[in-house]
Formats: sequence, C-alpha cells, structure tokens
Amino acid sequence: MVAPSGPPTMPFAQPRRQSGLTAEVERSVLDLVLRTGEALITTGAPVADTTAALLRLAAGFGVTACQIDITFISITASIDRDDDPITKVRVINVRTADYSRLADLMELVDAAGKGQLDLAEAHTRLDEIVESPHPYRRWVVTLAMGTMAAGVAILLNGSWLVALIAGVTTTIIDRTLRWLRHEGLPYMFQQAIGAAIATIVALFLHWGRNEFGWSDSLVTPSLVVAAGIVVLLAGLSLVGAAEDAISGYPLTAAARSFEVVLYTAGIVIGVGFMLDIGQRMGVPLRIADHSTLSTPLVVQMLAGGVIAGAWGLASYSRTRTVLFAAAVGMVAAGVFLLFRDIGLGPSTSSFIAAMVVGLLASGVAERFGAPSLAVSVCGITPLLPGLLIYQAMFTTVDADDLFGGASMLLNAIAVGLSLAAGVTLGEFLANPLRSEVDRWQRRVRSRAKGSRT
Repeated sequence: MVAPSGPPTMPFAQPRRQSGLTAEVERSVLDLVLRTGEALITTGAPVADTTAALLRLAAGFGVTACQIDITFISITASIDRDDDPITKVRVINVRTADYSRLADLMELVDAAGKGQLDLAEAHTRLDEIVESPHPYRRWVVTLAMGTMAAGVAILLNGSWLVALIAGVTTTIIDRTLRWLRHEGLPYMFQQAIGAAIATIVALFLHWGRNEFGWSDSLVTPSLVVAAGIVVLLAGLSLVGAAEDAISGYPLTAAARSFEVVLYTAGIVIGVGFMLDIGQRMGVPLRIADHSTLSTPLVVQMLAGGVIAGAWGLASYSRTRTVLFAAAVGMVAAGVFLLFRDIGLGPSTSSFIAAMVVGLLASGVAERFGAPSLAVSVCGITPLLPGLLIYQAMFTTVDADDLFGGASMLLNAIAVGLSLAAGVTLGEFLANPLRSEVDRWQRRVRSRAKGSRT
C-alpha cells in the first residue's frame, strides 16, 4: 500500500475560551451584568441597547465570552467556558420610567468599560443607583402631568380655561391611579379608569354648555378627554417596541407591542363606556371643530415644548434632559404643524416630525449627556394621537358608526406606528452625523494643540 501524501491530518481543536479569571470572579461579573440588565430594562431601555451595554460591561472586567438573551420578563446570561460554563437567569418584575436612573446606569457601564472601576466598586455603585430614591417628590410628578395636559389642550387650539380644566382633571387622574396602583389593580384597568374620569369631566362640560350656555370657544370638552388620553399614552413603550423589532428582537418587540395594544384598549374601553352611559342619560354629545380656533403657531410650539419637558420631569429626568426634551418637543410640534398645514396627512406629518426628533435626540442631545431614549420618548409626546382616539370612540357611540369609528382608530394606530418608525429612522440617520461631529471635534483639538506648541 502507498501511504497517503501530504501532511498528517489533525483533529479540529476548539479555541480555548478561558478568561484567566477564577470561577468566583466570573460569577460575580455575571451577577453584576444581570442586575444591571434588569435595572436597564425596568427603566425603559430597548433590548438592543441593553444587550450592547451588558456585553461592554462584561468585557470591561475581562469576560469576553459572554452570551446575553433578553425576553420580555427575564434576562439570561452565560459565560462560555471550556471546563465549566456558567449560566444565570434573572426575572424582570417591575417597570417604571426613571430616566435619571437610566443615565446613571449608562455612566456606570461606560466607566467599567474604560477600566475606571474595579468589580467591587461597580457592585457598590450599582447598589447605590438601584436603591437611590427618585430625584423628585411624587407631588412634583403629579403637577408635571397636570402641566402636560394643559399643554396638550393649548397645542390643540384650546382656551386657557380648557387648559386649566384639563390640568386639574389630569392631576385627579394621576392621584387616583396612584392609589389603585398601590391596591394592585392591573394596569389595563387603571388605563380604563383614567380615561373614564376624563370622559366624565367632558360629559359634565357638555351638559353645562347645554344647560347654562357656556361658550364653545372657552369650553371644549373633547380637548379635555384628548389631553387625558395623551397623558395615559405617554407611559407606553411605543418607541422601545419599534426599536426592538427593527434591531432584530422580534420576541421582545411582540411582547411590548401587545402590551401597548392592551393598555391602549383599556383607554378605548374607558372612553367608550362613559360615552355610552352619557348617551343613555341624555347628555348631548358633540365634538367642536377645534381647528377653527386660532392659537398662534408660536404658542402651539411653546405648548409642545411644555408637554415634552413636563413628561421628562414626570419620568424623573435630570434638569439637562428636561431642557433638551422641551427644546426637541418645540421643534417637533413646529414641524408637525408646518407639514400638516401644507396638506400632508397626520401619519406623514407625524413620521417626519418624529424623524427630526430621532435625529436631534441621537445626534445632538446625546453629545451633551442627555440620554437619547429619554429625549426621543419625551419629544414625540406632543404628537401622540389622543384626539383621534376620542373621535373614534365618539363616532362609534354617538353616531352608531362602527366602521367609521374603526377607521379613525386605525388612523390613530397608524400615527403611533409612524411616530415609532420615524424616531427609529432618525436615530439611524444620526449615526453618520455623530461620526462627523467626532471627526470635527478631533480636528479642533488637534488645531488647538498645534497653536499652543
């Protein structure tokens, strides 16, 4: 027999995946990663951003063979070792928007990634972030929500009296829902009750206009409901669901989208139920044409800024983020009104305005230390379709037009999808802008150094 020619074949050797750390240290890193991931998800961070942050955090402590899997209710993290793989799971229970905590967590990840913290310091700092109280007292949040509702009424051409009524109504809603939350009522029913309270106030205003002849220009009940709906919609993870879907996390995106649909359905049920009761009680229902009311464009833009800034405050954002969110909200309201007035539909106008919000949030605000997610979510708040949802329910109940109401409700859903898609596209387009800004800053620094030598 003739021996085969060529070099002898060797069995394929898997590369070693040892980090050089002890198993105890790797388990400590994994615990830090899981706890940080839970904190990020509960504050509203998208899955793609959270996954990237956790991998960067693990790599900062020498663990590069780390796998992260995030679903809607749990985080699984594992270290792929040759001899003894390690896997841990952490369940996500409570979600609450706190953008100051989100900013602190991202600063922790950045510091660990740059080697500025050792493992013990990182654990201690994470404990401080998670256990720290909110930066504002709860009554500040309630006032912020009332101010936000007043801004929505002004943005929709409401009078100062309607803005005042909307603000007071929303503060009542917030305090009521806070009590129900402590009693453990599911969130969908909280949304329904909040929407019902706003509609009850509107029914009273309808009755008062008929009984006492209150002025239509001063008292516009539909705007009170619309303002309440916008406040209830503001807490939903619309942007996060879209970013998860586009970034390749369909499971979490589907869960978040279902949650948004479910909680929006609660609002629809609350409005529709109270409108039906009002109709049976003989309360005259109608929607005034608020578009005929004349509110200057500058005032409407300022109202957009108030809405965005107020929601930033209600989400416990830092002062810098609140100011950026207010500025972005003003721009968003102006862009939306401009394109609407030239004849574009609400979905297209919302998409363009939301794209501008995404560009400003990721390309500008993030450069000054304001979290892009917080600025994006707050910036699109003035564009949420509260009035469309109310009109859909009004048409369904008052005119007994199920198909007409369903069509309006689909328009409201289309606006919501346009907002989410616009923000996500704007953030994607901001990446080249950030790179160009970085290059410009490096050139400026190099020139400054050259002038000093």
